[in-house]
Amino acid sequence: QVQLVESGGGLVQPGGSLRLSCAASGSVSSINVMGWYRQAPGKQRESVASIVSGGSTYYADFLKGRFTISRDNAKNLLYLQMNSLKPEDTAAYYCYADRRLRLNITQRYWGQGTQVTVSS
Repeated sequence: QVQLVESGGGLVQPGGSLRLSCAASGSVSSINVMGWYRQAPGKQRESVASIVSGGSTYYADFLKGRFTISRDNAKNLLYLQMNSLKPEDTAAYYCYADRRLRLNITQRYWGQGTQVTVSS
């Protein structure tokens, strides 16, 4: 199994920056994809970014270069650097990890979520 612990959320002013962290433990060697989702009040959960074990990254179109996902394999840490934050970025952010059990069978693990609020 995999355990995910998130941190770094909080209150920030528009235009500010924030870095979210996600610490993974357990069967980390079998994780092939990690990423972030977010969910704002009254909206559906949406994908923010993901990173595969080989290093390739993927981002949602709405970010327009403001966010960066990275992974420290040695420390089993996932990061989301958020710059030029806007009020519409306000949401609960969730870390996830996909662990390959066997061919075409994957288990997804979720963090508890961390709240990001962008407001004056």
